[in-house]
Amino acid sequence: PPASLFQPPRRPGLGTVGKPIRLLANHFQVQIPKIDVYHYDVDIKPEKRPRRVNREVVDTMVRHFKMQIFGDRQPGYDGKRNMYTAHPLPIGRDRVDMEVTLPGEGKDQTFKVSVQWVSVVSLQLLLEALAGHLNEVPDDSVQALDVITRHLPSMRYTPVGRSFFSPPEGYYHPLGGGREVWFGFHQSVRPAMWNMMLNIDVSATAFYRAQPVIEFMCEVLDIQNINEQTKPLTDSQRVNFPLQLENGQAMECTVAQYFKQKYSLQLKYPHLPCLQVGQEQKHTYLPLEVCNIVAGQRCIKKLTDNQTSTMIKATARSAPDRQEEISRLVKSNSMVGGPDPYLKEFGIVVHNEMTELTGRVLPAPMLQYGGRNKTVATPNQGVWDMRGKQFYAGIEIKVWAVACFAPQKQCREDLLNNTPSRYKMPSLCDCAGYTGADPFTPLVMSSGSTEETLSFTDQLRKISKDAGMPIQGQPCFCKYAQGADSVEPMFKHLKMTYVGLQLIVVILPGKTPVYAEVKRVGDTLLGMATQCVQVKNVVKTSPQTLSNLCLKINAKLGGINNVLVPHQ
Repeated sequence: PPASLFQPPRRPGLGTVGKPIRLLANHFQVQIPKIDVYHYDVDIKPEKRPRRVNREVVDTMVRHFKMQIFGDRQPGYDGKRNMYTAHPLPIGRDRVDMEVTLPGEGKDQTFKVSVQWVSVVSLQLLLEALAGHLNEVPDDSVQALDVITRHLPSMRYTPVGRSFFSPPEGYYHPLGGGREVWFGFHQSVRPAMWNMMLNIDVSATAFYRAQPVIEFMCEVLDIQNINEQTKPLTDSQRVNFPLQLENGQAMECTVAQYFKQKYSLQLKYPHLPCLQVGQEQKHTYLPLEVCNIVAGQRCIKKLTDNQTSTMIKATARSAPDRQEEISRLVKSNSMVGGPDPYLKEFGIVVHNEMTELTGRVLPAPMLQYGGRNKTVATPNQGVWDMRGKQFYAGIEIKVWAVACFAPQKQCREDLLNNTPSRYKMPSLCDCAGYTGADPFTPLVMSSGSTEETLSFTDQLRKISKDAGMPIQGQPCFCKYAQGADSVEPMFKHLKMTYVGLQLIVVILPGKTPVYAEVKRVGDTLLGMATQCVQVKNVVKTSPQTLSNLCLKINAKLGGINNVLVPHQ
């Protein structure tokens, strides 16, 4: 609805419950003047150019047309169509067309740029809104401020989303596969009580490492010695075409001979194939060894499990370390807090001290559990003990199944169930299509069995009973399977065969596509509750692990683990 029809309620008073605590927020006060800024539309042709190229075009335009149009102005530009100036350009409301040339690696590139007035943006209105005199914060003012504060970092660094990154200097965190970690900072302008704030935080992402293409390929393909790759191209793989000489004659020569004659370059690896570059229809081929991976290319593809693990270790920071790094980042001349001519142009000042706040540590709520005793737990530092407590409303599980996607050598059948060795757990291939497949042989335990000899399923049943979520009897189905393709047929078989099936416990061999398929089929296709467990937690389980599994299972099946004690 229009602002005139909607009057937002004023915020209530500040809370008083809890223990006061002094906090530092990674928000830095932005001091803005009571001025108007001037918004212009920038149209660059040819279109669909990267923001980096557009910024170069506008930067060149401002310098080249300094005398005629821009003077000493330092516009802020977002890399697309929005440009802001602190003083109006001498073009009125007319559209001005300019031609800008950027030097290229083969030939210069020419761009046609049109600039036209859009509107006047009032920063004073923004200040009045922050002071509570207006019903809503003007979006155009916030956008203008954001573009201006991001202009210099966008020119100096590699922008990725709301963050900026720079090549590694003084550190090197390889991820493998030709990838490495780049560190940078996230920046955004936010309205707050009475002031605008600049939110700054450290960030990291994966980039492709700048290196020769041959080294990149060796790293990706795990090749130790490129000279060992002597397998020649077959005739069907070769591309032959005549070389057109300057005098119009055609001749045949190898790529190695051509580079020797044309560039006096002796190829080290003439046996390797060429790389097709540029537009596909132009058929431009270059030897691998003359090509390099350009710096500043962000890795968009998903990282491998090992790369993700390395990334987490490289970027882990404690709160004090993050505070120190952010403060150093803001105060350093090379980052946001340094001399920024664009901020100076608009009279904007960013304070270099974090904002101090008073927070409140609220008292922990008491938790009501079930069972006969109706035990109450009081968390301490976010932790409480569930021993001797039962779920507020536990679900009784009568029909359940186990599907093990870990190989049998990794997860022995006796770990899943204490079945005598004369019984064999059928694998997926033993019951192809699952038609008429028998369930796993029921457990037969001797009276001398101890807790140490209990299988994973029996330990799970024991802990679940203690927690008030009794799992009755052995699983109706307990089999090995392989690969994500097995998930859907297995689950369909289970749903058709076992009436009232409540839960499927799925054992995984590690990070695997099977997990996503289990959740897709169980949650979105068949509506079956599933609980995944890593095989390492089956081979070596603990009461803590099993209790955590029970917490998840009970909630998934519609139970209630605990409730807040009423009338606290």
